[in-house]
Amino acid sequence: MPSPPCAPDRVRRVACIGAGVIGGGWVAHYLARGYDVTAWDPAPDAEVKLRRLVDAAWPALEQIGLAEGASPDRLTLAPTLEEAVAEAEFVQESAPEKLELKRSLLAQLDAAAPAGVVIASSTSGYPMTDMQTEATDPGRLLVGHPFNPPYLIPLVEVVGGEKTDPAAVEWASAFYKAAAKSVITMDRELPGFIANRLQEALWREALHMVANGEATVKDIDDSITEGPGLRWAFMGPCLTFALAGGEGGMGHMLDHFGPSLKSPWTRLEAPELDDSLRTAMVDGCDEAAAGRTIAQLVAERDQGVINVLRATGRLPEQRNEGGDK
Repeated sequence: MPSPPCAPDRVRRVACIGAGVIGGGWVAHYLARGYDVTAWDPAPDAEVKLRRLVDAAWPALEQIGLAEGASPDRLTLAPTLEEAVAEAEFVQESAPEKLELKRSLLAQLDAAAPAGVVIASSTSGYPMTDMQTEATDPGRLLVGHPFNPPYLIPLVEVVGGEKTDPAAVEWASAFYKAAAKSVITMDRELPGFIANRLQEALWREALHMVANGEATVKDIDDSITEGPGLRWAFMGPCLTFALAGGEGGMGHMLDHFGPSLKSPWTRLEAPELDDSLRTAMVDGCDEAAAGRTIAQLVAERDQGVINVLRATGRLPEQRNEGGDK
């Protein structure tokens, strides 16, 4: 792989390929961090939807704090994929989760992007080894997996495939950090990466409980938001469990609670997602929404994330124009 055209902290123009929920979220994030962003999406109404998404996200981004020069006006929609990446110094691909599509698209991006430019996929589960098979220069292809919405959730998981140049992974990790993301650089590929595998285990158990009539959707959501979720916002499950061991820490916790691992507290195999379970999940979510629209729920979620980040010291306290809190 040729050397990238600039240092990670010198990137000025990012290309975002795919402008749906994740791709559009990336666009909003990069704009808020002061980058010039060129986007491309084959959908005929992509530009209207993308600009609407950016406008909707901007109030939340203003609360977080914009980088110098940040503006939605720095967004350009390119008519072709080739034009979108022609001057890019980093490429973020966020196409739908279809393996053949990813393979073909990444090969197109590899052929069109300037030599040495790193290309990252937002895939939520595919290993890069499976996606880089058609590229001429697979060394610059890697995964940069975000969490929704990418403009608010700090995490991005970075990992290469079997043919990825380790220097590209190092460069991408440094770029994401310069772009104000919290980066986990994985040593090896793992389907679903780290956070999604943990989410999936919780999600499958939730589906089992709903399918068996053991808990309602609201019961499950409340059990997290009113319970461990409050701790997980600032302390992960491992350290949280270590505190359950008191002064003895994780060692005492494992000695004391280890036998419970054999208790039937979880069923990690996914249940059959039949019509009955689907209906129960949809109806349960409608009930939990209590008449609120998707837009209202998104606004509440965004504000909630901001509040948690500020409350846990990851964002500065908001001050009024007079300088008071």
